[in-house]
Amino acid sequence: MMSEFMQRFAERRDRKAFAEIVDSLPYVKLMGTVMAEDEAGELRFELPFLARNVGNTSLPALHGGLIGGFMESAAMIHLMWNRESLEAPKIVDFSLDYLRPGRPQTLFAQCEITKQGKRVAHVLIEAWQEDRSKPVAVARAHFLLSN
Repeated sequence: MMSEFMQRFAERRDRKAFAEIVDSLPYVKLMGTVMAEDEAGELRFELPFLARNVGNTSLPALHGGLIGGFMESAAMIHLMWNRESLEAPKIVDFSLDYLRPGRPQTLFAQCEITKQGKRVAHVLIEAWQEDRSKPVAVARAHFLLSN
C-alpha cells in the first residue's frame, strides 16, 4: 500500500522541488538542510552553518548528533529519490565514523547506493566541508525495503 507521503515525494522528485521535499520533513527542515544537484547531476546535501548547531563551543565544532542525523537523513532521502517504489524504506542499521571535527561552516554530504536488493538496501554516506578528500565523517546505512 503506497503512502500519501510517498506519492507527494515522488511528484516533488519528478519536479526536482528540493525545497518542498525539505519542508515536508520536519527534522530535516529544522537542521537547515538544503538539497541540490552537483555538477554531475548527483544529489547533494548541504548543512549551512547555524550557531545553534554547535555542540562544542570551545573549539567550536558542530554537534556530533547533528552530523549523524544529517547523514542518516541524507541516506534515507537519497534512497527514496533513487527508487521506483512508492513505499518508504525503513532504517535497520546505521554505523558512523567521525574522522575530524565539523568546523563552524557548511557541511556537505553525498550518498551512494552500493546494494539494492528486493528486501534490503545498503547506502554509503560521506560528509565533508572544504575538501571532499578530507571527510568529517563516513557512514553506512542498511534499509528494509518493501515492494
